[in-house]
Amino acid sequence: MARAFQASGAPEALESLSAHEMEVLDAIVGRLIPTDANGPGAVEAGAARYIDRALAGALSPTREAYRSGLAALDRYAQSSRGKTFKELSPTDQDSVLIDVETGAATGFTGSSAAFFAMVLNHTHQGTFGDPYYGGNRDFAGWDLIGYPGVRTMVSPTDQRTLEAHQLKSNHKSAYDYGTFTKSSARLSADAGGDRQA
Repeated sequence: MARAFQASGAPEALESLSAHEMEVLDAIVGRLIPTDANGPGAVEAGAARYIDRALAGALSPTREAYRSGLAALDRYAQSSRGKTFKELSPTDQDSVLIDVETGAATGFTGSSAAFFAMVLNHTHQGTFGDPYYGGNRDFAGWDLIGYPGVRTMVSPTDQRTLEAHQLKSNHKSAYDYGTFTKSSARLSADAGGDRQA
């Protein structure tokens, strides 16, 4: 059942997570790669949206780990800090995430550190991966790290410009090129291929 989510932008239909799970996840990714003086972070890049979408496809084996982990994180925040994770100040959210990362947080199925590592990895994918998969909205992640975008051909002039860190971003997905097809990418992802990021 699709639900709407609005925390990081316009309402979007959810594919895997509940609205509450998405709000918690959006708050987490916002602390993992925060918006700062360098530019927009994971929230603006739509990392949580990427994860929700991928949980319906290539990341579906981790869906239960997200369901139980997000609930455990919220319970841990409530029991240790007196508020749900989303209601905590950024400093307290960081403190909870440090506990989760180091394995000190309680109430998780398995290790809280394993949950943290999984979410961090998927946040990186959603922030810096190809926008076709639902993250890196408006190329925010690529702009943040100065990645000029996918190029199928690079001229000698482009190469010199790239080496001088002056190549301008083309803001193109790999799937904007005829050599990549969205149908083959979707088939590969559905078959469990590793083309998600």
